[in-house]
Amino acid sequence: MPVAPPSYCFVAFPPRAKDGLVVFGKNSARPRDEVQEVVYFSAADHDPESKVECTYISIDQVPRTHAIVISRPAWLWGAEMGANEHGVCIANEAVNAREPAAETEALLGMDLVRLGLERGTTAKEALDVIVALLEEHGQGGNYYEDADACHSFQSAYLIVDREEAWVLETIGKYWAAEKITEGVKCICNQLSLTTKIDAEHPELRSYAQSQGWWTGDDEFNFSEVFSPADEHLDCCAGKDSLEKQEESISVQTMIDILRDKASGVCIDSELFLTTASVVSVLPQNRSSPCIHYFTGTPDPSRSIFKPFIFVDDVKLVPKAQSPCFGDDDPAKKEPRFQEKPDRRHELYKAHEWARAVIESDQEQGRKLRKTMLELEKQGLEAMEEILTSSAPLDPTEVGDLFYDCVDTEIKFFK
Repeated sequence: MPVAPPSYCFVAFPPRAKDGLVVFGKNSARPRDEVQEVVYFSAADHDPESKVECTYISIDQVPRTHAIVISRPAWLWGAEMGANEHGVCIANEAVNAREPAAETEALLGMDLVRLGLERGTTAKEALDVIVALLEEHGQGGNYYEDADACHSFQSAYLIVDREEAWVLETIGKYWAAEKITEGVKCICNQLSLTTKIDAEHPELRSYAQSQGWWTGDDEFNFSEVFSPADEHLDCCAGKDSLEKQEESISVQTMIDILRDKASGVCIDSELFLTTASVVSVLPQNRSSPCIHYFTGTPDPSRSIFKPFIFVDDVKLVPKAQSPCFGDDDPAKKEPRFQEKPDRRHELYKAHEWARAVIESDQEQGRKLRKTMLELEKQGLEAMEEILTSSAPLDPTEVGDLFYDCVDTEIKFFK
């Protein structure tokens, strides 16, 4: 069974999170050389009976899709993490389970992240979208751009809005979910739901019994029933990082947790690297905007978190988007992945230089990192002002916010 990459997602609710904010964060651990891009798609109306082409399969499109901003491996259609215009955030975790994931091409867990964002106006609505599509199309296919082996996984999701969060864990088409409205929650590459289940597939328990994994006599514990026999249930690196925070949790706290290599939350190993990160802040007061901070570059400890706010006229950011290869893309042709094109975008290339400097030259690297953190701090302070201001948000001022931050970062590296 392939090893699920050790990603982490987090959410904190008031009063653990400060100032009436819900704070969401995710580190995306993926193969070291994979490029992630940050892409915005505006809301759109679609013709009746039109189809949407996901990573491997096409499915029926809906009449209207919401505006979304996502961070995704550049070769696929879906997303590792992202947000929509209604303040819904979703992140996905590849998980290993007792039942191996299907290698047959279907929807990827990452496709379901994007579909949930495009179609759900609340966290619960997004959950309903995901489980309905799972039932209809199933999940399966290669999670990596790799011609030599199929790495397929089951999926877990953290789905968050201003009011509540849902942890959704899936095994094929079967699933269970827990609703969270307070405290903190971390999910990683292992099943985490136990006996508190607030919604589930109607045949989940009978399926577990039919497989001989649950007798029906003792209490139903989802992760005990469905986890691989040899797995020690321990998502503790992330859980500890979040729970040991004595102060109330802010955007900065979440960024610091995502940067922490000592705890294992920020991965930099032989196989895997944190290839992109996101932190979102969702004010429970609906008159304040949600703010989403994306890196668009690997290793959050050497990256700048850049803010994005949804307004009607968002300026696109080609410099954080990978080149498009259209129908010639080796990910779209069968047999798949016969070649690996260069998917690096302009921001990624500029950032490669910075990473090399930080690694090789201690003095220059230290100065560079200090300046990067100062740039980031300016952005965080400007966003703090927007959140604490009683004046309504001026859309013309933030439409090119992410664009300007990416532009400044690239110029700075040059």
